[in-house]
Amino acid sequence: MFPIFFLASIFFLNFLSRIILAPLLPTVEQDLGISHGTAGSLFLLISVGYFAALLASGFVSARLLHRRTIVLSSVALGLALYLVAFSHGLFGMRAGLILVGMAAGLYLPSGIASITHLVDPRHWGKALAIHEVAPNLAFVAAPLLAEFMLGWISWRTVLVVLGSLTIASSITFSRFGRGGDFPGSAPGFGACKTLFRLPAFWIMTVLFMLGISSTIGIYTMLPLFLVSEHGMDRSLANELIGLSRLLSIAMALLAGVVNDRLGPKRTLMVVLFLTGTMTILLGLLPGFWLVLLVFVQPLMAVSFFPPAFALLSSVGPPEVRNISVSLAVPMGFMVGGGVMPLFIGLMGDRGSFSGGIAILGGLILAGVLLSAFLKPNQEDRG
Repeated sequence: MFPIFFLASIFFLNFLSRIILAPLLPTVEQDLGISHGTAGSLFLLISVGYFAALLASGFVSARLLHRRTIVLSSVALGLALYLVAFSHGLFGMRAGLILVGMAAGLYLPSGIASITHLVDPRHWGKALAIHEVAPNLAFVAAPLLAEFMLGWISWRTVLVVLGSLTIASSITFSRFGRGGDFPGSAPGFGACKTLFRLPAFWIMTVLFMLGISSTIGIYTMLPLFLVSEHGMDRSLANELIGLSRLLSIAMALLAGVVNDRLGPKRTLMVVLFLTGTMTILLGLLPGFWLVLLVFVQPLMAVSFFPPAFALLSSVGPPEVRNISVSLAVPMGFMVGGGVMPLFIGLMGDRGSFSGGIAILGGLILAGVLLSAFLKPNQEDRG
């Protein structure tokens, strides 16, 4: 359990670094004088870097081993956060955010490969669910920490503090961490050809686009949605968003248990149906119902990842498992964590944040039909 929790702590800082800009966004908008669409585009830049690094992660881990790749990711991420913090123009900030995405992107394939190497396949659901506590805890911590620190320091200094913690975590893992002492597989032509010929791989890629949209895509623009379209105070919005993610931590663990009992395919279909419905309602309902859905929607959304990673880890032979992650997740993050926030921001510039969120909910709901085409033998393999 200790190596899993250690990796989860690194993943926590990794994920926190990618989403910390969301609760800071109302302040960043005012400081830089940018529009909602431009603010949303900042997450697209992180996604571009994340996409590129995930695609290249197999080449890096094949040379450095997964363990050293994890250390490199954390050090580079801390330095990239420094660059964003000390950039006073949009050009430097945009370049820094691309580097943030690139540094963060090196971690996930090596982290997942290390966990699945340490844990018996029968317990992958629970082990991956523990790992998934990290981003859910980051969802809670980001708005609460941001709001607390903004009372004392600037948003730029917040990034410096986070960068320092990330570098410290890499030093600690290099000395005391376990797991990952084996090379990854570079995504050569043969391995890519094997995956690209499997319909299940492409289905899972699209489902990851929808799943990431339901979590990061909504989360990154939710503070602006509540502040700009519903006139909510920034502090209240961040506090609500942070508190709403508390139950999500337990929900991710529960999803891992349900996944091991019902199977990942059935679990995923139920999750997509509930998440799509709640996301549509989040965009359309006002007042008390809006506040309630701020709490309910993430409970459904975070349940996506344990069954989704279990399914993705079973696509293709074991020796290309990390490659399936390093190919499907970046495409999912590019759309879900980059294109969708930009789309919602552009809708916000046109006075309809709610319309953008409701449209996204409809797309997530359509994912139920797509997941039905996953074949049982592909689900159970591995």
